[in-house]
Parts: sequence; structure tokens; C-alpha cells
Amino acid sequence: MEQLLILWDVDGTLIRAGDIAVRVFEDALAAIVGEAPRGRVRMSGKTDPQIIAEYLDMMGASDNDTLAAVLARAEHDLAASESLIGEQGRVCTGVSAVLEALSANALVTQTLLTGNVVANALVKLRAFDLDRFFDFEIGAYGSDHAERDRLVPIALERAARIRSLDIDPTRTWIIGDTPNDAACARASGVHCLLVATGTYGLDELRAEQADAAVEDLGDLDRILDVIGIRT
Repeated sequence: MEQLLILWDVDGTLIRAGDIAVRVFEDALAAIVGEAPRGRVRMSGKTDPQIIAEYLDMMGASDNDTLAAVLARAEHDLAASESLIGEQGRVCTGVSAVLEALSANALVTQTLLTGNVVANALVKLRAFDLDRFFDFEIGAYGSDHAERDRLVPIALERAARIRSLDIDPTRTWIIGDTPNDAACARASGVHCLLVATGTYGLDELRAEQADAAVEDLGDLDRILDVIGIRT
């Protein structure tokens, strides 16, 4: 059987970090721009650079240097908040069992496809001891491209170049929690499993016509059946 590549989203799919990430972004904006944002951008399904760009547009402070400075400040402050993320956040239902089962299968490679820049993704997963399940080096991140739809080819290229994995898109799954995850999968011809553990409800996710949409990852056998493997 051919190798299977699983591309995991982070926030709302693997973990919930509470309001810490939101506060870190808003504090970074206030520190760099000199004032706090007066509104709040919906973050779900977006890349970190996209989120900051939307905030800066709202604040009338858009330019590449400011965006880079805010991202750097947020990255620093999020790293300093790692213990708080572990204390105040949580792992989403069923995640640990699914990760364990997939990691036990030699034909499965797990990495990330997330809007987080790579450093932020590592901090969030390390806070819950989940980083051990992923090959971070072949993932695709908001630090690679601000548009999520451009990330799947990056992950496939890295899997081939760095790990010598020749993975067909039909053997690739995105697991995420937003319509943007489904759109990203459609853009690159890969499969998608949506899970309603983020900010979107199950009915909303079913409307996206992904390969499957579930309430959570609590039914291990069902999840393994959906992606077509057995441990």
C-alpha cells in the first residue's frame, strides 16, 4: 500500500489555546502600531500574516515592514506564553487517540498544514506534548505563504525532497475545522476531513462538501475508516 500523508490544522482541530493567541496578536499590534485595534478579526482558517494584514488594514497602518514587525513581536510573546497555553487551553476531543493510532502505522506520515507560522505552531503543540507526533520539517505554514490555498504543494514538495516520499495527492488528507481547510483541499485535489471542534458548527461544515465532516475525533474506528487505514 502507498504512503499516506496527513496534513493537520492546529487551532480548533488539534488544540484550543483559549484567548491567549488573540491577546498576543492584539498586544503585538498595540506595541508596534502604538494603539490597540478597535475591532476583532475572525481568525479561524486564516494564516497569521493574513490575520495581521486584516488588522493593519482596519487600523490604517498597512505596510510590509509593520506587518513583519508585528509578526515577530507576536511570535516572541507567544513563545513566552507557552506554559499559559498548556494551563488554559486543551486538546480537542479524540485527538490524542487518533494521533497515537496513526503514528503506529508505518505507512502514515503526519505533518502540519496550518495558518500558524512555524514557530507558533511548535509552541502551541509543545504546550500539550503533541509536537512528538509530527514531522515539522515537511509541513506547510503561514510563514511559507499568506494564502492557505498555496500550502499543499509546499508540503508535498518537502515530503518528496526531504523525506523522499512520493505521495500522490489522492493519498493526502487535510484534517481541519473550517471552510478554508476544505477550499485548500479542493484547490490541490487532496482529501479533506472536517471536524466541528473549532468555531464552525457541523451543519456549516457539511455544506462544504468535504469527504467527511464529524462532530469531533472521538470515534477512532470511524476516523480510521474515513481516511482508509487500519492500525
